Amino acid sequence: MADDQAVMHHAAKTAKLEEMLDNEGPFTVFAPTDMAFNSLPEIQLQNLLMPENRKQLSALVSYHIIAGKFSAAKILKKLCSGEGQTTLTTLQGEAITATIDGTDIILTDGQGNKARIIKADRNQCNGVVHTIDSVIRPSRL
Repeated sequence: MADDQAVMHHAAKTAKLEEMLDNEGPFTVFAPTDMAFNSLPEIQLQNLLMPENRKQLSALVSYHIIAGKFSAAKILKKLCSGEGQTTLTTLQGEAITATIDGTDIILTDGQGNKARIIKADRNQCNGVVHTIDSVIRPSRL
C-alpha cells in the first residue's frame, strides 16, 4: 500500500490479514488514507488495535476488500449496467453500494457513510488498490 496508508497496513497486519493479502488473490482493496483513519475518534481506533478486539478489527479491514480485480473502469461498467448503482460484496460478508457522482465513484457502507475513490487503479501483483477518503464500516460494527 502507499505511504499515505500506513494505518490501513498496520490494521491489516494486526488483524492477521496481511499474509492472506500478500499470497492470495486477486483482491480489490479500498484503502482509506491515514487522514481518513485519523478522523475516527481516537479512542475507537486505539480500541480496535488492541489484541482482544482483533475480531472487530478484522471485520473492519475485510469490509474494505472485495474478491476479484475491479479496476475503476470495471466498476464504472457495472454502474452503467446497473443504472448508476451496483453492489459489491466484501470479504467481511456485507455489501458496499457503489454509485457515481459526476466523474467520481462513491462507496456507501452499511451505516450510510460515504467514501470517494480519490486515487484509482494502483495495480498490485495480486489485485488492485483504490485510495478512498473515508473509513467505511459494516452495519454490525
